[in-house]
Amino acid sequence: MDQTDHRNQAVELLKEDAKRILQLIKVQMDNLTLPQCPAYEEVLDTQMYGLSREINFAIRLGLLEAEEGKKLLATLEKELSTLHELSMNKQ
Repeated sequence: MDQTDHRNQAVELLKEDAKRILQLIKVQMDNLTLPQCPAYEEVLDTQMYGLSREINFAIRLGLLEAEEGKKLLATLEKELSTLHELSMNKQ
C-alpha cells in the first residue's frame, strides 16, 4: 500500500466513524432521550472527543490535512445540529 491508499483508507474510516456517531445520536433521540439530558450530552461529548482525537492522529501521521479534519468535524456538527433542531420541533 502506498501513502495515497493509506490516506484514502484513513479518510474513509473517519467518515464511517462520523456516520456511526450520527446514527448513535439518532437512535438515542428515537428512544426518547432528550437532547438536554445529561446522558445524551455525555455520549455526544465523548463520541465527538474520540473522533477529534482520531482526526488529530491521522493529521499527525500525514494521512489527513488539518483543514480536511476540521471540515469533517464541522460537517458532523452541522448534521447533529440539524438533527437536534428536528428533535426539538417534534416536541
